[in-house]
Amino acid sequence: MELQNKKWSYQEFFKMREEVLNQWPTGKSVNMQESIEFLKKVPAEKNFSLKLQKAKEQGVTLVQPRAGVALIQEHIKLLKYLETEGEADLLPSTVDSYTRQNRYKECDHGIRESRKLGRSLLNGFPVVNHGVLGCKQVYENVGLPIQARHGTPDARLLSEIIHASGWTSNEGGGISYNIPYAKSVGLEKTIRDWQYCDRLVGLYAEQGIILNREPFGPLTGTLVPPSMSNAVGIIEALLAAEQGVKNITCGYGQCGNLIQDVAAIKALEELLEEYLYKYGYYDVFITTVFHQWMGGFPRDEAKAFGVISTGAIAAALSGATKVIVKTPHEAFGVPSMEANAQGLKSTKIAISLLKGQRLLMSYELRKEIDVIKAETRCLVDKAFELGKGDLAMGAVKAFEMGTLDIPFAPSRANKGLMMPARDNFGAVRYLEFGNLPFTADIKDLNRTKMEDRAKEEGRPASFKMTVDDIFAVSKGILIGRPDKTVEY
Repeated sequence: MELQNKKWSYQEFFKMREEVLNQWPTGKSVNMQESIEFLKKVPAEKNFSLKLQKAKEQGVTLVQPRAGVALIQEHIKLLKYLETEGEADLLPSTVDSYTRQNRYKECDHGIRESRKLGRSLLNGFPVVNHGVLGCKQVYENVGLPIQARHGTPDARLLSEIIHASGWTSNEGGGISYNIPYAKSVGLEKTIRDWQYCDRLVGLYAEQGIILNREPFGPLTGTLVPPSMSNAVGIIEALLAAEQGVKNITCGYGQCGNLIQDVAAIKALEELLEEYLYKYGYYDVFITTVFHQWMGGFPRDEAKAFGVISTGAIAAALSGATKVIVKTPHEAFGVPSMEANAQGLKSTKIAISLLKGQRLLMSYELRKEIDVIKAETRCLVDKAFELGKGDLAMGAVKAFEMGTLDIPFAPSRANKGLMMPARDNFGAVRYLEFGNLPFTADIKDLNRTKMEDRAKEEGRPASFKMTVDDIFAVSKGILIGRPDKTVEY
């Protein structure tokens, strides 16, 4: 089937569905009519879309962790702990790495070995292997909405199973769950596979069941300029809307400069609404998600709480609808459920204390919003141009040409010519543009910002700044300033 940004017909969808449900035995237990009837009975308090809509209307920022282990009962125990002790507003089910690569036989082995040893040997919950029966057990034993969070280039079977189980949100997209995660998976394939996931959500919407979809905002999570992540989020949201998705949450990963972080969320929401209306998607409800710092963390727990708190403050002051919470054990790997709960509670109290407060619209904030929007428009509009109006093909061609370019991504589909670094105030800028389609004014602004920092530090504006910035936060600073004893 040729890739194009066009709503799939019933015939196209259900023809592919036969193949999808036969990928693994648990797929055969998915019945569309039974799923519709089950989802219609999901109460409002366990419906992700409704809870997000209520939070936005009330101006509240919800908190959500990441979490997942191999066995059903242990996963339920973990989620219930985060719900009660951690005071989470929304629950995740983070999926394991084998499932992300559709390696279900290895998942089976991991489940068996986890049972033998009494501890999880998988770094997440293998939803496909547990199937509808297992995922429904999770749904029935918690009191909050559940979202699947994973990183799967081909999430078609996963999506079928989670939605049939009452999980009312699915994270990901054909770009954001390919370019930052996979090396050799074709972008045309992942966009098409995620069109399937979105068409499934659209089919449920036709039955009055509104499920939430969330493109993955942080991408590689390492010095991603806001306009690049916003552009990808907007493109994935438009692709989802074409397939009938009615509730979309677009996200952004914290960069660390408060004004830029707040501006990024505001620019994202304003532009997303603008593009949806421009292309005729008038009935899509928009929310935003702020991801706390995705880079390296200090090993000291007290310092890690400081990083978490800055993310909580930025999320609250930006007016994001929800925040994805980190833990004080980020420097060590998979956190304990106790550490996960601590991250949630520290975030929750910061947001509670800031309830109703927003960063005032200063000259600096307005200027930063305008800069991010101008850069984002260049990126999104170029994708439309390259696709001759078709955004699906335009996105593929944009990566081929390097007019969309994500820093530090493993994918061979990514040019990797763009290079970011922080400016003199810690905002993430473009150090090298590669083939990005920016105007001369935008390039001049970014160059000036980098030259100001270079002058302050007495060294050239170079990749060394980028390297220093990558490790800075783990050392307790935002900007990777040079050692003054080193000559450049």
